[in-house]
Amino acid sequence: MLSLVWAESESVTATDRGLSYGDGLFETIRVHDQQPVLGARHLARLLYGAERLGIPLAAAELGASLEQALARYAGPDDWVLKLVLTRGVGGRGYVPPSACQPTLIISRHDLPPPPDPSGVSVQLARHPVVANSALAGLKTLNRLDQVIAGSELRSGNYEVLLTDGRGHLLEGSRTNILAKVAGEWWLPPMSELAVHGVMLAEVVERLRAAGETVRERVLPVSILVRTELEGMFLTNSVVGVIPVCRVDCRDLPIEHSLATICRPLISLK
Repeated sequence: MLSLVWAESESVTATDRGLSYGDGLFETIRVHDQQPVLGARHLARLLYGAERLGIPLAAAELGASLEQALARYAGPDDWVLKLVLTRGVGGRGYVPPSACQPTLIISRHDLPPPPDPSGVSVQLARHPVVANSALAGLKTLNRLDQVIAGSELRSGNYEVLLTDGRGHLLEGSRTNILAKVAGEWWLPPMSELAVHGVMLAEVVERLRAAGETVRERVLPVSILVRTELEGMFLTNSVVGVIPVCRVDCRDLPIEHSLATICRPLISLK
């Protein structure tokens, strides 16, 4: 059974394993007209992650907690709901307890300022990251790579793009990457991503439904200077789909067909 913690009025015990070891997962969900945007995808990812980590979580109980949160924080404007799932209280040591009562921390947040819909400037991270195949795709509480990248963000830029040690683009510190190259849509191999974004999954599904070719391909940093590059986008479940117009002072072409195929997602404001 979940132990619910409402962040504005309660606190988490100091021995919670989410605090001690980052032993948990989280979801950040936009709420529009009191409905969670891509809610089914968010819940499915959280349930999958919990299963992978061995944290007991029932779909019915998670769904009921979401409904409680929507009712508790109801309001006329769009807002952001954050769910943090931890393994719960545990003693010292990395070995998980044989029995646990997971904690679900629920909080409400204002929407961040919207990005420029005509395109944003981004920069490359100074330090490469190393993919962990055991955690690939899971939105765990271990976000230090993203914290370090975020600390590098320069004024005027929207995002920091992470690379691996081989000079390949992976994702942004808070976004996924999608590029159009020679008429095809390319995304980095999912096995190497820190997060399998729900907005990226939605966009890929819509592109394929529209007859577009989408492939998992290595994206070398050199793709940014190749003439085959027709456009690059960032995806994020809170702000939607964002065109990239500049990387480290290099202008990129702007691709327009995605706006027609995924208009409801691009127009999130």
